[in-house]
Amino acid sequence: MAARRPVDDPTGSTGYGALLRTPRAWTFLLPALVARLPYAMLGLGIVLLVRDTTGSYGLAGAVAATAAVAQALIGPQTGRLADRHGQAAVLVPAVLVHAAAVGALIALAHGGAPDWTLFLAAAPAGASVPQVGAMVRARWVHRLNERPALLNTAFAFESVTDEFTFVVGPVLATGVATAVNPSAGLIAEAALTVLGGLLFAARRGTAPSPAGPAEPGRRQASALASPGVRLLAGGFLGLGTVFGALQVSITAFAEDAGTPGLSGAVYGIFAAGSMVAGVLYGLIPWRSSARQRMLACYALLVLGCSTLWAMPNLVSLSIAGLFCGLAIAPTLITGYTLVETLVADGAKTEAFTWLTGAIGLGLAVGSTAAGQLIDHSGPSLGFTVPLIGSGLGLVALVTMRRLLLALAPVTRTVARGGAVEQPAGAARHG
Repeated sequence: MAARRPVDDPTGSTGYGALLRTPRAWTFLLPALVARLPYAMLGLGIVLLVRDTTGSYGLAGAVAATAAVAQALIGPQTGRLADRHGQAAVLVPAVLVHAAAVGALIALAHGGAPDWTLFLAAAPAGASVPQVGAMVRARWVHRLNERPALLNTAFAFESVTDEFTFVVGPVLATGVATAVNPSAGLIAEAALTVLGGLLFAARRGTAPSPAGPAEPGRRQASALASPGVRLLAGGFLGLGTVFGALQVSITAFAEDAGTPGLSGAVYGIFAAGSMVAGVLYGLIPWRSSARQRMLACYALLVLGCSTLWAMPNLVSLSIAGLFCGLAIAPTLITGYTLVETLVADGAKTEAFTWLTGAIGLGLAVGSTAAGQLIDHSGPSLGFTVPLIGSGLGLVALVTMRRLLLALAPVTRTVARGGAVEQPAGAARHG
């Protein structure tokens, strides 16, 4: 394999204008936005549907959690298939299966089917969510092969896009469900997934070339075989607990304060802080290594989470949430930048998907844990979950930070019994 190009290249143009002038970038960015918007609509759409048809919040949350866990566990496998066989080959069947599973879930819920059947439909609905965010990041790596200075800007742009979808998606799902009926939110989710997914898949010219099947007698390793990828996935799991716990805790805190309608505004301030930080982060030509930035950003995240539980009212909680949000996007951007250096070209989509899946799994864990604490001890205790989750993630990142060294170049040397890949030099230290 050829020597790897540097990823943390502080030279050259790094602005968003230069990024968006990348030839044919808009041909995949616009359909990707359509396909990614439903990502944040599925869970809420399931909750609204199941709550309306069964009257149980507990069942609604459990069914939504089933979809989230299935997505977190199966998503990386679809990412691996995309690396091997091409993005379109995976996307087209995935969106069709997703639409069918969502349709089955709606029919079962309205048909008064047994509760267990809802879980059977929710699992494939979550498992078949197209991993468009990871595929877009893989396309940027492919398109910017000769312009590595723009990669940090590209990952910043994608993280801001993620934040945008998580702000707009739930609002869209709730608005459609309220204006029409609870099923309409999920119908809109499935329609956008199919439309955006097929349009994105059609843009084959901007996709990385598939790696193809492994050579005979040689097993193609998963991206998760990299200790650094596993460490980052653990860190992103902690990050996911922040998202999940804050959604539940802010809602409960606002309701306890007698102003339940303000919960969306408070969470929106948190998300806005992340979006602003992500935009600014992408404008800076960083000279420090991605590993150093990852530890610093994650430490700031833990610091931001440490004050949430002590806030006495919604105003102070909004301010604390804003400062906490400022660390979110920089942590996400740096994590995706790092993971790109830890795996070979044929495993990048899978690696990105492991991080995205870890966030989804952490979100399910965080919301469940916070809900239990709130039921027993009140809203404020729910805010200890983000602190614990992010704190554990920081401990892991600091104590095992050497695992985040970039992948060393490899050369092929001839040994008895065949060709053997060996490191060409020491891993790049950061």
